[in-house]
Order: sequence, then C-alpha cells, then structure tokens
Amino acid sequence: QIQLTESGGGSVQTGGSLRLSCAASGSTYRTYSMGWFRQAPGSKREGVAAIDSDGTTNYADSVKGRFTISKDNAKNTVYLQMDSLKPEDTAMYYCAADFAWGWSPDLINYWGQGTQVTVSS
Repeated sequence: QIQLTESGGGSVQTGGSLRLSCAASGSTYRTYSMGWFRQAPGSKREGVAAIDSDGTTNYADSVKGRFTISKDNAKNTVYLQMDSLKPEDTAMYYCAADFAWGWSPDLINYWGQGTQVTVSS
C-alpha cells in the first residue's frame, strides 16, 4: 500500500507557472512508478507525466516542453513543474502510483485526492 498527498495547486494567468508536489508514504516508494493525471469538467481523466523507479520520464504530447516531472527520493516526493500554462491546462490534477505505469487510469491502483489548477486568460 502507498498513500499519496498532493499540494501546490492554485490559480494563475496564462503563461504562469505552478509546481505540484506529491508526498508518498506507507510502502516502498522507490519501487513504484509515479506520475500525474488530470481531469477537466466533462472530460476523461488523462495522463500527463510519469517517472519510473529508475528515473525515466515520459510526457503527454500536450505538455511536452512545458511540464517537467521529477522526484526526490530522500523526501519520498514527486514534483510536477508546470510552465507556460494555458487555459486548457485547467483541471483537477491527481498524483498516481503503481508498480508499472499505465497511461489509462484503469491501470492505476493508487491515487491522491487531487489538487485544482486553474489558468485564466
């Protein structure tokens, strides 16, 4: 079992930046792949970025070059640095974890409670 707690959401204007944090506890954090999904009202939950236990990163095409995922193993924390934010990035962002990353939310077993990101034009 692993517990995930997000923080760092908020409201910014177009072009602004935010950094989300996800603190993991309760299990062997370093063996999990971790990442972020987001869900806008009326839309499906979609994968945004992921980082494997060996540090390999992957991104959705919509955020490549703007978002950066990283982790601090000493703090059991994963970060999502979001730059050049656009109104279409507005969504609830969820931290996620599993032994093997899946870009479909149906493949993920562990979720945080979510943190809201709002980007105004």
